[in-house]
Amino acid sequence: MDSIIADITQTTYLPAPVVWARLFGALLFGAIIGFEREMKSRPAGLRTHALVSTAAAAFALLATEVIHSDSLGDNEVRIDPLRVIEAVTAGVAFLAAGFIVFAKGEVKGLTTGAGVWLAAAIGLSIGFGYWMIAVPAAVLGVLVLTLLRKFETITSLKE
Repeated sequence: MDSIIADITQTTYLPAPVVWARLFGALLFGAIIGFEREMKSRPAGLRTHALVSTAAAAFALLATEVIHSDSLGDNEVRIDPLRVIEAVTAGVAFLAAGFIVFAKGEVKGLTTGAGVWLAAAIGLSIGFGYWMIAVPAAVLGVLVLTLLRKFETITSLKE
């Protein structure tokens, strides 16, 4: 029983408040993107974007911890954080592709798929501690989803 408790309470490279802040930040910024999608009644909304962003942050945090792990510190073990980014990107691309539908000669869901992909990038950024990448990415994502929608509406009225 002591070994189980020791395993659960092991120390980490990053302090617990930092881990919680990064996960919460990823959830928050992913939810901001998802909120706009939710307001437009898109298939991937608030919860989907929040979960994707939080999951990406968790993968980044896990990679950070594994890199600094004493048990994986010998010369034969090679850990490349870029592989985490590649894996998350591939997994999210597969998920995003599920939102894209071709029906009646029109492609639908591309913006939702791109939003999920952005949520993953934001989550990875925060998970690795790059808040200064995540914050403007989230702001720009919301601007694209809101302001450019208005621009699209204006240009489609002229046709």
